[in-house]
Amino acid sequence: MEGIEHRMIKVNGINIHVAEKGEGPVILFLHGFPELWYSWRHQILALSSMGYRAVAPDLRGYGDSDAPESVESYTCFHIIGDLVELIDVLDPDVGKVFVVGHDWGAYMAWLLCLFRPDKVKALVNLSVPFIRFDREINPVDVWKAVYGDDYYISRFQEYGEIEGEFAEVGVERVVKEYLCDFPVLLPKGKLFKRPLDEQITLPSWLSEEEANYYVTVFQKTGFTCPINYYRNLGRNWELLGPWVGSKIKTPAKFIVGDKDLAYGMPGMKEYIHNGRFKEDVPSLEQVVVMKGVSHFINMKNRKRLAATYMISFANSIEKINKNLVKVL
Repeated sequence: MEGIEHRMIKVNGINIHVAEKGEGPVILFLHGFPELWYSWRHQILALSSMGYRAVAPDLRGYGDSDAPESVESYTCFHIIGDLVELIDVLDPDVGKVFVVGHDWGAYMAWLLCLFRPDKVKALVNLSVPFIRFDREINPVDVWKAVYGDDYYISRFQEYGEIEGEFAEVGVERVVKEYLCDFPVLLPKGKLFKRPLDEQITLPSWLSEEEANYYVTVFQKTGFTCPINYYRNLGRNWELLGPWVGSKIKTPAKFIVGDKDLAYGMPGMKEYIHNGRFKEDVPSLEQVVVMKGVSHFINMKNRKRLAATYMISFANSIEKINKNLVKVL
């Protein structure tokens, strides 16, 4: 895509594939599920033209990056280990970059700021806010209690089970269902609301060619390794015990769509807007709620994303950077 370069980088014992373009301060883009570096294609082009070096990896287990077989290889410690070494390669002089994350990428970006704040200049996260840890409550148990056994996170826990059901309906159907609607309930025997013989109409922001890129990649890699991130939610909860009560002190901005499934979770709006989010992220500069926008906020309405929205990204990051300079 218009001069985007690709290469493999050895980090943390595995090979990570990155797509990059531009020169200048590094902005590291982190994708979610079921996504790839490709989800940031519009941002890479827009921000590289504004004097930034835009870099988007396939996270471990995704796309052309290595995919370790064991479930235990996808804890937050493994992912953050990848990112820390990747940042050192991308910015060997300072070892510190701007970060933008979405979905799982946002979750890992918050933890990157928690574990290694020295590696992040400023953060813009989409969809998933930082959530304080509670040693008494396993999040997997909470979601199951609230949403039931059919909730997608509950269904993802048993190794191989959901992969077998996805195989029955086909990769193309699974990818398009998720990119269009992100189904949160996956009943056994009837995974999706639409009948399988009903054709899916893609949203205006996703062309057939773009959707087929995801389909082709996931046909090659499968879904097991990306789903392993979900299978480590309980393990992450245990590992994060020492950080209970810790705060994110990195300058940050948070953007979410008012139709996002994460924004609609019980108690989420109250947490974000009633002061607790700001308590946990004291340097949170702004929360933006985009009207009529759903989960894939980084891909929806490409014209807006490639212009006004991306300029907003750049301006917010520049503002944070200038404030940092003043403070330092």
